[in-house]
Amino acid sequence: MNATTTRGSLLAALACVLVGGSFTANSLLGDYPYAGGQFLRYGLAFLLLVPLAGPGAAARLRALGAARWLRLALLAAVGMVGFNLAVLAAERTAEPAVPGVFVGCAPVVVAVLVPLLEGRRPQRIVLYGALFVAVGAFTVQGWGRTDGAGIAFSVCALVGEVGFAVLAVPVLRPLGPRLLSTVVCGVAAAESALAGVLADGTGWLRRPDAVEAGALLWQAVVVTVVGFVCWYMGMQRIGAERATLFSGLIPVAAACTAPLVGTGSYGAAQAVGSALVFAGVAVGSGAALPSARARRSAAERQTAPERSLEKL
Repeated sequence: MNATTTRGSLLAALACVLVGGSFTANSLLGDYPYAGGQFLRYGLAFLLLVPLAGPGAAARLRALGAARWLRLALLAAVGMVGFNLAVLAAERTAEPAVPGVFVGCAPVVVAVLVPLLEGRRPQRIVLYGALFVAVGAFTVQGWGRTDGAGIAFSVCALVGEVGFAVLAVPVLRPLGPRLLSTVVCGVAAAESALAGVLADGTGWLRRPDAVEAGALLWQAVVVTVVGFVCWYMGMQRIGAERATLFSGLIPVAAACTAPLVGTGSYGAAQAVGSALVFAGVAVGSGAALPSARARRSAAERQTAPERSLEKL
């Protein structure tokens, strides 16, 4: 791995670990209105990201066509607001492990879908790594009680996770990670407010208590501001296929942090699953394989004695 790939991998890994921690924070927001919580989270993140959007942000936004603005709206609706709503809806009739297992399949879907959309064949090594990650995520979380509605909403959560990566690909280059994160947070805040008013009327927003405020601050500042920027910076360097491999770290991070708030435990199954996830990420991202330069150097070292013998 070269320096760019290493930085991209570390950024993607950090982002997914932070998102995994947010699942633990979600457990503290069970009584807070969904849309109101999403509005506060993304609205605060938007305000914090605006100063970080970079020079020329207004000009870059004006240069976007209607198709790209529609893509940004879909990215926020599907990959952010819709994803969180799907997870919440799934957990009403299914145990949390069920949507987690479906979301853990996102690396496999992205490893196939992104190359096909770009008119090329999927990379075999990335696909193998994605399969390892999916099996590891399943092992970490296991399977739980569910019904048809729980499975349907879990599939919607998978679509949201895939959309968060795939829909961002064409707009990441013109906007950059910071401005892209800023825009989608602003759009997601507006969509959350609209959904809240339509679904819950005047009760869509209330003052959070101390625990809820702490959880919302963690999600807004750490998970959204830091996590989103790191995610898109990583995706910019290593591509959507390899970056999505690191989403397997989300259930690992959730399993590691759940005991801190008494909502779970970390045992042998979680340890085995974590090892499978790490192996899949290492294989699929290329970290477990020697770089081209290293392979050339090894080949040169191997053939050097043969050339010396020929001279003799």
